[in-house]
Amino acid sequence: MHRLYSPAQNISSVQIIVDNKEQVHHARDVLRLKIKEKVIIFDDKGIEYCCILEKILPQSLVFAIWEKTAPGLKEMEKIRITVACAIPKASHMDGVIDKLTQLGVERIIPMETERVIIKLDKRKKILRLKRWEKIALNASLQSHRNGFPVIGPVKGIREVLSDAQGFDLKLIPALIGERESLRETIIKSNPKNILVLIGPEGDFTQEELDFAKSRGCLPVSLGDLVLRVETAAVAAVSFIRLYADS
Repeated sequence: MHRLYSPAQNISSVQIIVDNKEQVHHARDVLRLKIKEKVIIFDDKGIEYCCILEKILPQSLVFAIWEKTAPGLKEMEKIRITVACAIPKASHMDGVIDKLTQLGVERIIPMETERVIIKLDKRKKILRLKRWEKIALNASLQSHRNGFPVIGPVKGIREVLSDAQGFDLKLIPALIGERESLRETIIKSNPKNILVLIGPEGDFTQEELDFAKSRGCLPVSLGDLVLRVETAAVAAVSFIRLYADS
């Protein structure tokens, strides 16, 4: 069954209006949905609706709700992962957003650090954020994920850590200094809400690493190989998922 997204504000007790231009185009011109055809629509709260297409209007689609499914207990008990990722060069952040969305990350924060090569001005930050949100939505639809991650505004590492209350585990994979085993750290701490900081090409500076440690971040190792930013982000989240379920 085809899947679409609608914000909760467009959902009533009996019907859903999909009026996002790209969603309407995808449903009408790509999927070629017909009247009375069944689809699944999810909202930004992780609620899933089984619907029937009632009306095809020039700029919107109207669906009748015939079944509503809230997130199950098992889904709610899953660990929550936030990734603050240094912005890699070229357009590799697009891939980071796409892959982390598929892996179920709850929040992604594009991060500027001392050694980040890409420096975005205010206009480019706004444009990139819109692009990344679109990528996250498409990845959520493709992976049959209910809901999609919050893509935060670009922040510096100090700003990220100043707003990092509420996590029961904060990790910073690093290439230098004393580091713990990621596997042992996850297993012994049994965390439910995790923050992971991913550094840029060239890693964090010693000053950044010291600051992160002063804010409660634990340096961990992802292995002996030096990974690209996008690879490190995917590897860290994949390892956490694996170890948390072991």
